[in-house]
Amino acid sequence: MVEDARFEDGGEQPVALRALDADDLRVISSLAQDAVFPVTEITWDRPRRRVALLVNRFRWEQAGGKTAPERVQSVLVIEDALAVASQGFDRADPDLVLSLLAIDWTAGEDGTGRITLVLAGDGAIAVDVEALEVTLRDVTKPYTAPSGRAPHHPD
Repeated sequence: MVEDARFEDGGEQPVALRALDADDLRVISSLAQDAVFPVTEITWDRPRRRVALLVNRFRWEQAGGKTAPERVQSVLVIEDALAVASQGFDRADPDLVLSLLAIDWTAGEDGTGRITLVLAGDGAIAVDVEALEVTLRDVTKPYTAPSGRAPHHPD
C-alpha cells in the first residue's frame, strides 16, 4: 500500500510541483495560499502563452514546526494562456501588493477552462487556458516571515 505525501515529508526541500488536473491544482492552491506579491511581478508573455508571477509564498509545509514561520520566493506559472483579465485592483499602481487566497479551476469544453487567482479584497485574475498546466517552484532559500507569525483565517 502506498501512502499519500504529507506536508511534513517536504521538510527543507524546495517545492517543485506541476498541476495537470483539478486535484493537482488544489495541492498547488493550498501551498500558494497567502502568498503576497507586488502587482509589478505579474507577467503575461503573450507569444509564449504563459502567465508568470513571482510570489513570496508562506511555507505551509513547514508551519507548526519548531522554527519561526518562513516564506520563500516562488514562481507560479500558468501555461497555454489564451486571455488574461483582472478585476478589483489597479494594475497601474506600482506600489500595490496583492495577497493570493486560492487558485480555482473551471473546466470548459475539450480540456479548455479558466484558472482564477482569487485575491484578498475581492480582487481576481482570470486566465483562460487551452489546457490546465500550472507549475509552482521555489526559487530562493526560505527566510523568516517578516511578521514573525503564520497567516490567520478567522472562521
